[in-house]
Amino acid sequence: MIRYASLFCLMSLAPGAVSGQAQASLGAGVGSVRYPGGSRFATVALSPVFELEAPDVALTIGGSIASLPAGIWSSQGRADLWGSTPSVGGVRLALEGIGAGVTRTDGAWSSEAYGLAEVLWSARNGGVAVGGGPAAGWVVNDSQVTAFHGRGRAWWRNGAALYAVNVEPTRFLGAWFTDVSAGISLDINRVSASLWGGARLSAAYGSKGAGSAMIQYFALPNLAIEVGGGSYLPDPYQELPRAGYVTAGIRLFARHRSTPTRPATPVWPPLAPPRRGDSVVVRIRMEGAQAVAISGDWDNWGIHPMHPLGGGIWEWALKLTTGTYRFDLQVNGRDWVVPDGVALIKDRDGGMLALLVVR
Repeated sequence: MIRYASLFCLMSLAPGAVSGQAQASLGAGVGSVRYPGGSRFATVALSPVFELEAPDVALTIGGSIASLPAGIWSSQGRADLWGSTPSVGGVRLALEGIGAGVTRTDGAWSSEAYGLAEVLWSARNGGVAVGGGPAAGWVVNDSQVTAFHGRGRAWWRNGAALYAVNVEPTRFLGAWFTDVSAGISLDINRVSASLWGGARLSAAYGSKGAGSAMIQYFALPNLAIEVGGGSYLPDPYQELPRAGYVTAGIRLFARHRSTPTRPATPVWPPLAPPRRGDSVVVRIRMEGAQAVAISGDWDNWGIHPMHPLGGGIWEWALKLTTGTYRFDLQVNGRDWVVPDGVALIKDRDGGMLALLVVR
């Protein structure tokens, strides 16, 4: 059994909000781990993270090198690759593969991997997904364990807050346990914060809970101060025990953090697209975007991919009756923005939406 818990979770729990296609960062910090029996140890760690996002693909690779008691060092890594089909009416099919491992200078090691297929439905402010797949774990001098891992999740955005709920039933060594978790993240000006809580529910393995909080303050556009603490649940695949922790450090980002601002009141006229037969044609300039989709209240905020015309111009055509509509743009499959030069109006969550007028 590998005694020391995953310091990757401890030292790089929240690598930060990433806007755009790719981001790399390096964290350095100190922390303290405490086990239920009362034993504890201090650690120093370096934790690099790389994230890549596209409309239908997301990749996260992270790791850490951390000190342990008695002069032992731990190296840990985790890779998560997620990909989906294009959206059809807001519905997509997706596959995800995750692998993680720990090695130590005293010869101990462990690893785990699982694959998951899911069906998800997403709209402008949220979505739901349901799926499952096989999982396996390996520990030095121990036999392989396999399991079925299910997952149901939901997420929604309300102003600057993003909420998420996960329910993950797992069939492990002939018995069931279910992890239930909920979290909220905020990204306001120079501060990114997250709060998470969860529980493992099982008649066979016993029930237990955990929770954590993390705050990042961007002292510079590419440098954040991080402070966090809490606890995490045991990992049955790698036999990593439950523990509590506190951590503090800094994280240097390869790209500056994007902090876009939006005007509080409309200062431009509404978008008035021309007609092409019985349809209206919306053209938007969004230079540097890999993908742009439009979402509006004309069809309850369905997401429609726009077509690139070159030169940073994106086009979309749809049959709309005469009237005034609210709309927003999804850039690169993640970020919601309003176009420049178009009248804005506040939504009920305090955000801004663009106005479109069909005559």
